[in-house]
Amino acid sequence: MRVTLRDIASAAGVSMMTVSNVVNGNHARVSPATVAKVRRIVDELGYVPSASARSLAARASHLVGLLVPAADEDSLTLSPHNTAILGQVERSLRKSGYHLLLRGIADPAEIPEALRSWSLDGAILLGFLDEEIDRLGAVELGRVPVLAIDSYSDNPLTTGVRSDDFTGARLATAHLIGLGHREILFAGPAFGDAGVVAERRRGFLAAFADAGLSRSDGLVATVNTTHEDGLALGGHLLERFPSATAVFATADILAIGVMAGLAEAGVPVPARLSVVGFDDLDLSAYVTPKLTTVAQDMTAKADNAVTLLLAEVKDERRPESPLTLPVRLVERDSTAPASRSPW
Repeated sequence: MRVTLRDIASAAGVSMMTVSNVVNGNHARVSPATVAKVRRIVDELGYVPSASARSLAARASHLVGLLVPAADEDSLTLSPHNTAILGQVERSLRKSGYHLLLRGIADPAEIPEALRSWSLDGAILLGFLDEEIDRLGAVELGRVPVLAIDSYSDNPLTTGVRSDDFTGARLATAHLIGLGHREILFAGPAFGDAGVVAERRRGFLAAFADAGLSRSDGLVATVNTTHEDGLALGGHLLERFPSATAVFATADILAIGVMAGLAEAGVPVPARLSVVGFDDLDLSAYVTPKLTTVAQDMTAKADNAVTLLLAEVKDERRPESPLTLPVRLVERDSTAPASRSPW
């Protein structure tokens, strides 16, 4: 049977209020001897405080929501990048005494309902389009602090954390240009004027400008960030883009799919086509060939997101601008000098 405050009070010969004060750290009106006695009995009886009761006492739920887009009401699929972020966010929250609630959002209009229904102390948005975040206002969010990861939205209510997407793409493309590649395919999802993919496209083009090179706008493949889409692209890549000697994919999972499709089509990597990704997922070091990629520090991204959000939860001042984290190029086996042999 569950041990209750009444059980502790009876064994210690004190009131339930005294036991509650000791358990919740309110020792101002309790003698040191009584505190020691109650703590000893708590340990002996194996008392475990009720999370819901403590939340009511503190007028806080100690719940933080991680809200992610869902394709529809019946499915929730996380990309490898978002899965990695999820794990790190949960770990960081747990260390801070908070619990994580994962919620799939099929329609951004559901965000206010999710914040209210679970009495969240705060929420992190992951994977939403900037235009969706732009539409969130004080009325929709209420008093719940909300932070966005990987967002370029100008919404001051969701100021968050992101990686240096522009510099990462610039480094990756400069690496390929340095290997003699000029016909480099840019592969990634559709993008607008702002956002993660738009920044990576800007960095990609900047590397050509840095090298004093012109750029063919025809070498762009619009594909979803999935292994399946990468596989399909790789299988017919040279049919669609016969001049290409390298591929910059905006995510590792897409790059890995491209390499698998190229392998099935009998196109050697990197002898015929070099491939670079973005993320540095653990999987990147285990595929064949090992993937050259841009490493972003997902642990730091998640930890900083939690730190900034909890600071606002505790009524501390939030930063006026997003925190942008540095990236670095990791050279492995999927890139080589541009081939000059016909295939």
